[in-house]
Amino acid sequence: MDTRSVGGANSGAGPGSRRGLLDLLDLFGDGFVRDPYPWLDVLRSESPVHHDPATGLWLVSRYDDIRRVLLDPAGFHPDNALHAVTPLTVGALRALARAGFALPPALANNGGPSHAGLRRLVTRFFHAERVAAAVPAIERIADELLDTARSELDATGGCDLFGSFAQVLPCRVLMELLGIQGVDPATLIRWSDASLELFWGRPTPERQRELAELVGAFHRWLTATVSDGGHPPDSLVGALARHRLPDGEPLDARTAVAACFFVFIAGQSTTGQLIATVLRRGLTEPGLWRLLPHQRGLAEAWTEEVLRREPPVTTWRRVTARPVELGGVSLPAGARLLLMLLGSGSDPEVFADPARMCPHRPNIRHHLAFGAGRHRCPGASLARTEAAIALRAAAGRLPEVGRHEGRGAQEGHGASGGRGGDEPPMLGLLSFRAPLRVTVRG
Repeated sequence: MDTRSVGGANSGAGPGSRRGLLDLLDLFGDGFVRDPYPWLDVLRSESPVHHDPATGLWLVSRYDDIRRVLLDPAGFHPDNALHAVTPLTVGALRALARAGFALPPALANNGGPSHAGLRRLVTRFFHAERVAAAVPAIERIADELLDTARSELDATGGCDLFGSFAQVLPCRVLMELLGIQGVDPATLIRWSDASLELFWGRPTPERQRELAELVGAFHRWLTATVSDGGHPPDSLVGALARHRLPDGEPLDARTAVAACFFVFIAGQSTTGQLIATVLRRGLTEPGLWRLLPHQRGLAEAWTEEVLRREPPVTTWRRVTARPVELGGVSLPAGARLLLMLLGSGSDPEVFADPARMCPHRPNIRHHLAFGAGRHRCPGASLARTEAAIALRAAAGRLPEVGRHEGRGAQEGHGASGGRGGDEPPMLGLLSFRAPLRVTVRG
């Protein structure tokens, strides 16, 4: 297999004709979640700044337009980045209020003067040198989890690498790196997934109440953790406790909790989604799996190409600070934008033959999967490293496996069921997309 030019999936023509495709657009619909690329191609070519009446958002799909927005925080504010996509019911709001839940501007939703200092503080825990030093721990945890997967595979003939490996690896790594104690990985994963679904999903009122209780429990635990004065000064919580705002005042506890809320979710849920996608695409690519343990740099290059073509964070939101023209469309102040990060990596004006997976393409790192500018993901290096290690380790420990997706979808988690019965359930939230199952068999 020539790993410089690997045939890609998800390049079909899609439902309906191009002319009427945008009339069928449903960002939460099974068709879009399963294969968003036909819609993204039409958006880029025919309506690069497109108003979506279902969400009230302006969908921005061309690479250059998205990059312009990300690099202009004065003209495009992040204030709406963490707003609930689906209006919260009274029952959900009451559950959150009982927990004292609040997300004041801290990181992703912070366009003010306090952002730079908080970002520098968080970045210190995820810079390249620290990630490099963590590689042995990542490899150790990956081996421990794959021991269990290997045993299950030998005993039953199959196992799910999502729930047993992809989800758990980044959670355990984050807990070690940040010194997180007093909670088990399964609970932290459950809290984090509930937060994503509540704020970026389309849950029913009944489901909202269930999710709000879990999110409230997460927030109460974070508040107790931040309020505990016994954290080492070199831990994340200890550093937040010592942090001073631009005016010299200490960081308040609510903002410290909000920073932890974002870091804990981004550091484990979205990285787990990336690992799941990298594994699934690696397993289905002819000839790739057997090369991964032996070809130096292939796992890293494949991870980068998956980030370009199929990133776990598919969109991000901004709001216009003033009237502006974008992509030939005049927008008023206060227009709510949805930046289609997923589509930007397939822009043919930037990436040649974008539907084809080419792990060694020259501009492989020019994608916007981690954002750009002052709000670029501070954990990018850690996510890349964990995904590459996970892929290489799984291919080395489970060389004989092939993907075998079961029928039907999991309930909850914003899951989207398969139309053909042989595809895994997919996480289908406004800003997050990944397989919810990576089933393998010997």
